[in-house]
Amino acid sequence: MTGPRMIEVAAAVALLVAGVWLYTRRTPDRYGSQGAVLLLIVGAIVAIHGLGLLDYHPSAGELEAAQTGDR
Repeated sequence: MTGPRMIEVAAAVALLVAGVWLYTRRTPDRYGSQGAVLLLIVGAIVAIHGLGLLDYHPSAGELEAAQTGDR
């Protein structure tokens, strides 16, 4: 895992922890939960990207077509 990816995963963990903390915090009007849900969603997206789950991985058929020159 490269340095920028580790930083991205660390940022995702921080966003998720902040989202959980904000969501479980007791507030009289409960307006904090909307921001907490947004933090959780953004943290999940950043984690998915940081872990490389959005990287392109060609299928076996695409690799074979690239090797033979077929298009």
